[in-house]
Amino acid sequence: MTTTAQPETSGTDTDDPSGSTKNLPPPQDHSKENGEDAAASLKYSLLGPSLLKAGQDTVDQSKVSEIIYNASRGSKFFNREEARDKSLTAKIDQILSKKRQLEKFDLGHELRVADSLTAQLELSRDLSQHIVHVDCDAFYAAVEQLDRPELKDLPFAVGGGVLTTCNYVARKYGCRSGMAGFVAKKLCPELILLPINFDKYTAKAGEVREIIAEYDPNFESASIDEAYLNITDYCTRHAMAPADAVDKMRSEIHEKTSITVSAGIAANTRLAKICSNMNKPNGQYVLPSERVAIMEFMRDLPCRKVNGIGRVFERELAAVGIHTLGDVFSNRQYLRQLFGEKAYEFLIHCYLGLGRTCVKPAETYERKSVGTESTFRDMSDPTELQNKLRRTSEDLEQDLRRAECKGRTLCLKVKLHTFEVLTRQAVLPRAVHLATDLYNYALPMLTKLDQEIPGMKLRLMGLRCTHLVNTKKPDTMAFFGLKSRGNESEDYETTFAKKTINMDGGEWEKRPVGISAVSSEEQGAQATRETKLTGRDSPSQVASYRDGNEIAARPRRVDGQPLVAEPEWWDCPICNRPQVAEERRFNDHIDLCLSRQAIRDTIQEKAAMPSPEPKTSKMEHKKPKERKRGRHATTPDPKQKRLCFG
Repeated sequence: MTTTAQPETSGTDTDDPSGSTKNLPPPQDHSKENGEDAAASLKYSLLGPSLLKAGQDTVDQSKVSEIIYNASRGSKFFNREEARDKSLTAKIDQILSKKRQLEKFDLGHELRVADSLTAQLELSRDLSQHIVHVDCDAFYAAVEQLDRPELKDLPFAVGGGVLTTCNYVARKYGCRSGMAGFVAKKLCPELILLPINFDKYTAKAGEVREIIAEYDPNFESASIDEAYLNITDYCTRHAMAPADAVDKMRSEIHEKTSITVSAGIAANTRLAKICSNMNKPNGQYVLPSERVAIMEFMRDLPCRKVNGIGRVFERELAAVGIHTLGDVFSNRQYLRQLFGEKAYEFLIHCYLGLGRTCVKPAETYERKSVGTESTFRDMSDPTELQNKLRRTSEDLEQDLRRAECKGRTLCLKVKLHTFEVLTRQAVLPRAVHLATDLYNYALPMLTKLDQEIPGMKLRLMGLRCTHLVNTKKPDTMAFFGLKSRGNESEDYETTFAKKTINMDGGEWEKRPVGISAVSSEEQGAQATRETKLTGRDSPSQVASYRDGNEIAARPRRVDGQPLVAEPEWWDCPICNRPQVAEERRFNDHIDLCLSRQAIRDTIQEKAAMPSPEPKTSKMEHKKPKERKRGRHATTPDPKQKRLCFG
């Protein structure tokens, strides 16, 4: 494995590649848990979800956990976390009891199932792509530092009640994102707290993304300050190694935006995400796209380093003896029975170092929900709660408008002053997105909660819509894989007749070759045949009347300006003839063309089939009967035309 880091990156500011964290109390085996061990597990849990944030490898985590424990002891948050820790401990006891029972049985079948899954997943390994995860270093703090360079060597954080991020000077004291502000002040009394300015961060993130798009236009934004890229094509076109391309990109970002970024380069997104945290800040880590190197890298990696394994799952795994991903293989016979099918397959994927190699814009993923929530000081007055619900509904309406969708299911989320989270949901009679509707459907759920919990005090409220219905205007041309025409004049010139200038200076038009293949007589006969097939009152027939008018003459011009506005046209993907840019009429024309094409294909298939020889019957040998007097031989009516398709 090779690493690449900037010269200014010192050894004290980078994470240990092995993944170890100094003085970090590991989760205890709860099979021998007593009161002291219970306090130790709670202290470990209080360290928060961002325990492994970069810049804290030199921090005495046991000291930090002790300060957090004492600072929050007796608070509502502490009591809630203590109750959750006890609940998790009981769950772990059940897992251990189940494991002891499994040890009494022959688990050969589970071993074979696990080995079969491992072999099957191994076949899906793709080592041909160069995936990069780019992560800005302490992004909010870095943007604030651009406006206030005097804070460079001072500990500061962005946020108020809860820290959103902090600079690397503050991280040396144990401060990290997601930590309560008063706790951070206990760890670092000199800490400076700055207010959040999302407009400033969004603008700077846009500058970074403009540069990233030069290396992969289809990059995938994971958040405001991180993204996934596939630079395989870029490296091929420029004959560059992935490490050199990423180093060039990082230098360009720093030069143009004054923001430093770290990057991880690997064969898939999961590995790239892990690698981007190895040489933070302002560094990069390259994991070779080789199976042996990947397996060695994952074998000694702590479970917590994998995105998707948090505090709870880490403790459950540690209880059964899985501390690193290498331990997954030796305990594979227990995984499916103890943690379920999904967790079992997830752990096998992690052990093998497998992940997705498809990187695409986040907008192309199917959105499952749209929601908004906010935290505030304890609130219990019903009128204030209703006003807060109304404001939340207005915020959700704006988000739904931006996402261009409506919701069929509305979820209400509240957090009590005891930090207990409650959710309620209602299936709506119709898809909604307006604030008035959202408020009217959410108010009964809030009222019912108030009745169930007398004197209810809230500190968080949120609304979320699920089972979304897309309200985007359909792009008919994109549906058929064609580029939308738009209103550009050059597209008009390209698709329609080319102009020629005669001797008198007048403008003439030539019918395009691809469209003039059908004569006007044939069009008239074709319209007659379609009338008999579809009926005059059908939508398809209405569209067929317009078939002779798709190519209209250009409006005359006076002094170079048209008398009337030029209409917008769409090309039919079946007959390649331009149609008026109106969705209903265009769809009718498409239906007509498709039915016409299907009939042609059927006639051609029947014509190509060899006709069977006529069978000889006794009737053919009989003498024809004499025609009755006054009857004439049947002759074809010249007025009747045979229907012919083709």
